[in-house]
Formats: sequence, structure tokens, C-alpha cells
Amino acid sequence: MDLRDRPEDEAFRKEVQTWLADHVVDEFAALGGRGGSGDETYGFDVRLEWEKVLAAGRWTCLGWPVEFGGRGASIAHQVIFNEEYVKAKAPGRVSILGEGLLGPTLIQYGTRAQRDRFLPRIVGGTELWCQGYSEPDAGSDLANVATRAELDGNEWVVTGQKVWTSLAHQSDWCFVVCRTEPGSARHKGLSYLLVPMDQPGVEIRPITQLTRTSEFNEVFFDGARTARDLVVGEPGDGWRVALATLAYERGVGLLGHQLSFRRELDHLMEVARENGRAQDPVIRQRLARSYAELEVLRYNTLRSLSGYDGPVAPPEASIIKLYWATWHRRLGELAMDVRGPAGLVVESARYELDEFQRTFLFSRSETIYGGSNEIQKNIIGERVLGLPPEPKGDLR
Repeated sequence: MDLRDRPEDEAFRKEVQTWLADHVVDEFAALGGRGGSGDETYGFDVRLEWEKVLAAGRWTCLGWPVEFGGRGASIAHQVIFNEEYVKAKAPGRVSILGEGLLGPTLIQYGTRAQRDRFLPRIVGGTELWCQGYSEPDAGSDLANVATRAELDGNEWVVTGQKVWTSLAHQSDWCFVVCRTEPGSARHKGLSYLLVPMDQPGVEIRPITQLTRTSEFNEVFFDGARTARDLVVGEPGDGWRVALATLAYERGVGLLGHQLSFRRELDHLMEVARENGRAQDPVIRQRLARSYAELEVLRYNTLRSLSGYDGPVAPPEASIIKLYWATWHRRLGELAMDVRGPAGLVVESARYELDEFQRTFLFSRSETIYGGSNEIQKNIIGERVLGLPPEPKGDLR
């Protein structure tokens, strides 16, 4: 694996750097790169405007085929863009679910009418999406979905509850996995519907977290409606489509995520030098370990993307998810130890958390969402190592 830029890569990197330097200015620069994981509500209106600036420069949906509004960028160029984007402290993206998950799914499985209707608005940053997967009894075990939909003439009528729905309160549409065949169980009888959020029958309740922010929501569908032709793939084939969407979740954008980790780690090492904690041999060793582990994560992610094509996530993707989520949680714990007593005090009575306090609190959730650590270990054991599957059912 040769990580050096080729001449065409160097030219593209300079193009990205120049454009970002010219446009990450004024109110966009003032955000300081904020708006990422655990901070999604920060400066939302400004970041929404930034999506339109990106779209005007043709920097949204880079990897999409040109015919669907993208640039058809190679994996290498997508990696370069994500690297330079984070280095430039550009605003956190607000259209990740549309661009990174739904869009590629529609390109692979959607009808021409669905593509014509939704893809241009995702490219333009004018329509936002959320993901209706998890339920109170169907989190990492997605096949346990109970939300149902039934046909009423030319419309699907959706009833049920979703939970941990990121940015549902700011989204225009939701891609919803629901049960459309009465009496079906597990993976069978599921369908993948596109449901408008601004309608009677949709109630959104924010979930306030330890960070006092509300990126996640409960969503209640009580007779919500969507058009009959807004099912992606065939009715009853939703499991296959839903897994394809999850596969895209393990894509190139993760590299930008990791670069934000590097920025956090660099800042933490700077704080440790300033307050003298870097002289503690145990703290110094933990910082060194975090640095080495982050390098390992980067190289393994790049290796996993080699030859990446289409909506198939190898089981090894679970190794990367388990690795980065656990690493980031440990970084939050290390940050609290580096800060010492100062890390226990908020900046004001309004509960304004600093960067490391947000990391410590929010990173706990990263070992749960997107497939919990326990589920990832099961996948690794069964599909990568070939171990016997976990026992199911009543063991008495």
C-alpha cells in the first residue's frame, strides 16, 4: 500500500487546499471546525448555509457518479478531500446521512423516478435526511423491527416508534425500515420506505444527553403516510437494502472522522505539556499509546478501502468500528486525567462544556451506536474468525 501522492493526487490536493482557504472564512471560519460527532447542534444554521457553498463548488457527493451529480472521484481523491477538509477546520457537515448513506443506496437500488426526485436535492444541500432504523426493542438487533406499514390505496401508512434518530428534528425526510408483511419475523417481510417528516402523524421528541445537547430523538409514527412508489427495492426486500446502507456507513468519511481524532489528540498533548502532566511517566505512556493506536487505525482503514466497490461491507469493517469507538472512549478518559480537577468544572453556570468534556461524555455513546461493541465482537468472532455462533433462545 503506497500512501504517497501521485502527481495527479498532488494537483487535486492543492485544488482542495486553495478552495478551502478561499471559502472557510468569516462565519464559517468562526466555527473552528465544530459540528462533528457529539456536537451536531452547534452552529447549525451556519453549517446549513455552508452546504450550499460546498454544492456551488461541486464539493458535495464527490464519489457519486457524474451522471448523478457527483464528480466520480476515486477513493484516493475522496481520502485527500476528507484529510484537507479537517485540516482546514471547515464546518461539520449536516448532510452526511443523505450524501453518505441514502444517496448511494438510491443509486444502487432506487428507481429512476426516486433518483430524479431526491438525488439533486442531496447534492444541492437543500434536503436533509435522517435514519429510521433503531427501535426500543430493535437496536443492534435490527431484524427485530416492529414498526409496520400497510398499503391504503396509493399510500403506505406507517405506525411505530424509532429511537436514537440523529437530527430528526432538522430533517425533511427519513428512510425507514418497517414491517410490511403481517406475521413475518426477523429479516423477512421488511421494506425500506422514504417518509416525509413534516406531516401529521409524525411526532419528534428530543433526547437530552449527558452533554445537554439533543442530537438524538425519538420519532413516533402514528398513521404517517408516504407514496406507494417510495419503497426502495421491492416490498419485503428491505433487509438487503438496509444492509447496503449500513455498508456505506463504513466508507471514506471515516477517515475525516479519524483526522478530527488526531486534532483532539494533538490538542490534548499540548495541554499535557502546558500543565506538566506530560512529565508523568504513566500519562506520557498513555499519550504515546494513543498516538500509535491512531496511526494503526488510519493505516488499517486505508487498507480496508483498497478495492472498495459497491454496497458490500466486509466483516473486517466491524474490527474498525470496534477499534475506533473504543479508542475514542479511552481518549476521553485520558483527557480527564490530563486535565485533572480542572476537567470537572464547566466554564459557566449554563453548563458549557469544553472540547475534552464533550469527548469524555459523548464518546460513551460511540461504543453503542452504529452497532454496539458487543455486537461487533460477535460479528468478528463468527464471520471473521469462524467461531461457533452465540447461543440463541432459552438456555435453561
